[in-house]
Amino acid sequence: MTSLAQRLETLHATRPVTVLGAAVIDVIADAYALPWRGCDIELKQQGVNIGGCALNIAIALKRLGIEAQNALPVGHGVWADIIRNAMAKQDLHSAVEAETGDNGWCLALVEPDGERTFMSFSGVENQWQPSWLDGLDVPPESLVYLSGYQLASPCGALLTGWLEGLRNVTGFIDFGPRIADIPDDLMARIMACKPVVSLNRQEAQIAADRLGVAVDSLGTQWQQRFGSALIVRHDKDGAAWYDGDASGTVPAFPATVVDTIGAGDSHAGGTLAGLAAGWSLAESVRLGNAVAAWVVSHRGGDCAPRREELLLAHKDV
Repeated sequence: MTSLAQRLETLHATRPVTVLGAAVIDVIADAYALPWRGCDIELKQQGVNIGGCALNIAIALKRLGIEAQNALPVGHGVWADIIRNAMAKQDLHSAVEAETGDNGWCLALVEPDGERTFMSFSGVENQWQPSWLDGLDVPPESLVYLSGYQLASPCGALLTGWLEGLRNVTGFIDFGPRIADIPDDLMARIMACKPVVSLNRQEAQIAADRLGVAVDSLGTQWQQRFGSALIVRHDKDGAAWYDGDASGTVPAFPATVVDTIGAGDSHAGGTLAGLAAGWSLAESVRLGNAVAAWVVSHRGGDCAPRREELLLAHKDV
């Protein structure tokens, strides 16, 4: 097998990428235990970071050298100002400017084993307008990322209709925990677009329950039902992929887990980078595994590695 470092030398975009979704603020705090009703626990603040699934992916793509059209609504207010300034420092800019309203924010509680629990407050990132979508340039052959957080929000039908209207593009959808909140009729429309879908093990169980199948047979049943590529992430056990009659498992890279914030987003960013470069799905998932292993080894969800850092870390792998 070609080493990851050798493959990274060929990581150059051959397909356009549009990343559509949220830029929010993550207030991250250590918690010795999750709160329970009536309790009063003391938290230790780690930091205030820019976050949101789409922004984490935009950062990962940028650091891997893949340019993308970032459609991340940025509004006006305390949180929006922090996001706008932080994005500018990373040479990231959004194609969508909200006329009014602030961006959302999230309180992320990190337990001693690295598991994280989110409490989210929505903002302009879930208030999509047709005019914002009309202003985007999405050429044929594009990869288009969408998040379950937006698809499960009140603007989900609007975004789905926009995706349906694009010509000759490949959607990439990470439904996240909101997969359980998307109505059946909307899910049918989304899947009729034949997107690549990425799920973690918990989300895969929800998907299997929705289809009425055993989770162990989800990949095969997914192909029969939707004919759409599927990635199932199994953390330290790697990731499985299914695409038509082909399937496989890609091993994980070793990692010392500090926290898991942004791990799934970063995996999506790495996978998208590979697909944008014309790599196979298996090769792209391998890159996603490498990026996710890096991110869980560092604090925060916006810490994706630069391509040079991955080259150095995996020069013998």
